[in-house]
Amino acid sequence: MDRQQVDQREAAGAVDRFSLVRDDVFYRLQRRLGLIPASGDGFMRRAVAYALIAWLPLVIAAWRAGTAIEPLGNNEPLLGHIGIHVRCLVAIPLLVLSEGIAQKLIPVGLREFKQSGLVDGELAARFDRVLLSVLNLRNRISPWIVIAVFVATWVAVLFVAPNGDEIRWADSGSPSLNFGVWWLLLVTRPIFSILLLAWVWRLMLLGLLLYRIAALPLKLVPSHPDRLGGLGFLTRLPVVYGPFLLSVSAVVGGVWAHEVLYHGVTVPSLYGQIAALLVVLTLIGLAPLLVFTPLLLRVKRQALLDYGAFVTQHGRAVHEKWIEKKDVPDYPMLNAPELGPVADVQAIYQAVAAMRGAIVNKSVLIKILAPAALPMLLLISMQWPLKSTLSKLLFTLL
Repeated sequence: MDRQQVDQREAAGAVDRFSLVRDDVFYRLQRRLGLIPASGDGFMRRAVAYALIAWLPLVIAAWRAGTAIEPLGNNEPLLGHIGIHVRCLVAIPLLVLSEGIAQKLIPVGLREFKQSGLVDGELAARFDRVLLSVLNLRNRISPWIVIAVFVATWVAVLFVAPNGDEIRWADSGSPSLNFGVWWLLLVTRPIFSILLLAWVWRLMLLGLLLYRIAALPLKLVPSHPDRLGGLGFLTRLPVVYGPFLLSVSAVVGGVWAHEVLYHGVTVPSLYGQIAALLVVLTLIGLAPLLVFTPLLLRVKRQALLDYGAFVTQHGRAVHEKWIEKKDVPDYPMLNAPELGPVADVQAIYQAVAAMRGAIVNKSVLIKILAPAALPMLLLISMQWPLKSTLSKLLFTLL
């Protein structure tokens, strides 16, 4: 079997074995360390393991020194550093579990390109080669070297000049607390940073994959009822990286919540930063889908011309035959059962005119904004005393 036949065989199975996660450098490293079992992916096991490794030693160190729940002197308790707890117990597990979501949903979406006919038999080989090229890029070691260097540099910077507020719970000079600080800087933060940057790289791969697919001559249907030419199944894509958006928002919200509780920062003073964060996260969520916008606009622009000419021709033939009582040529379109009456033909044109220029609708925005906004809503709720708010609500209902 020559090289070309081997490449064709590999490309043919690209859809079934495509994954943003499985078999990349980081995945193989975790398998060698025993974090990923020989059979299966161990998402839940890794989520729990990473969370406990990052969080539990900090709690033990603070507990032994007496600063876990109550402050010691002028210091703050570890319990009050919400950002640390959210980073360990919410963000880290979410970033691991989101790998499982990606493993399940992305191959389903890729198969839909072929099953729906957007990628026909003639285009299938090119489509498979696109997938294979992204798989080859995923398997490269260079992005992970960049991630490792960035994390190591950031750890070194924080080790030399740590964030004083983040380690305020460990200012007593206790050996136990010194260990806690070391663990926070050398273990907890690197675990979170690696998992976070891993997803940044995966989102870049996903955007590149969709960009290359959008560059193919896909067989879009301008009159498709999803108003996206048949690409409506991609509106489920934000579910894949929703946990990433939630993780980022939760960690930032946790840090801001600590500022509100311990440093006199008012929630209204954070409104501008909250709005900016939501805008950035929304753009990140929309970016992979917006690569199809040039294709959709191009298809719609041409379809309006084509279907406009078709409707004009059909309408003229109907007018000449039934209004002007002329003997018109035997137009097949007048008898075509798939066209039906004039109203059906007009409905086809209206469907084309209603075609969207971007894969953005309420469903997409909800899938992006819900995880991004939830931690911010919890933060905003801190400005209202919970007890009095519940009392007022109960009084209103009764």
